Amino acid sequence: MSKLYCIPSLKRLDDFVAFSKEYQAGFEYNDFFVPALLDDETAKERAIQTYLGTGRDCSQDTMHGVFLDVCVNSTDPKIFEVSDYRIRQCMDIAKRMGLKAVIFHTNYIVNFLLQSYIDTWLQRNEEYWRKILEEYPDQMIYIENMFDEAPILLRQLARNMKDQKRFGVCLDVAHAFISGSPLEPWFTALKPYIRHVHLNDNDGREDLHLPVGSGSFDWEEFNQWGRSIEEKPSILIEVRTFEDLQRSVQYMKEHRIFPFI
Repeated sequence: MSKLYCIPSLKRLDDFVAFSKEYQAGFEYNDFFVPALLDDETAKERAIQTYLGTGRDCSQDTMHGVFLDVCVNSTDPKIFEVSDYRIRQCMDIAKRMGLKAVIFHTNYIVNFLLQSYIDTWLQRNEEYWRKILEEYPDQMIYIENMFDEAPILLRQLARNMKDQKRFGVCLDVAHAFISGSPLEPWFTALKPYIRHVHLNDNDGREDLHLPVGSGSFDWEEFNQWGRSIEEKPSILIEVRTFEDLQRSVQYMKEHRIFPFI
């Protein structure tokens, strides 16, 4: 089975550690994309030490990096400076914890169809992520579709970066579902570059992070795609509570949804 991931909670860490042991699942930490925590040295240190204190092997764990208001393609030096600072805060934590990868978002202005903007986004993102990969040689970078209306820009960035073995795409299928585009083009366009997948459900309109099987997403279409690809990506069940994680796993097992057999 592909490597399974869950989002641990400090308040119910024992439950998530037990889940991790049962399914050989990795953790994807969601604590460290919150600016308030990043700026609170005491709380940040407490979170890091608590996670490291579980005795788990963190080398295959991932982290969701900052994304709110982050814009590495900005031509405004002040906005770029803050974006770079926040990203490096996350990368430094990932390095310290010995994590495998950090996930960041595309964060471009949807429907801003000015060619110069698109060209700048591609150029500056490629330059930036190449630099981060060079400076953090032990971590991978996965770029996730945010509210992209189509996979075109993300595909082009991944294609430009294909020589970088530690760079890949994180496909968020729920984001793709609410994009207004059919799912199949997302699967087809990004297939060679997908290293990690985020799973949850919604109503096709809002990013609700519902348990798998409780919304309108076509899980059979996802299942067929997942079983058809040769290089299987890791899978994060990206839901809000431990109960929603259990409910999602139960549904995926009962319906034999990839990666469950």
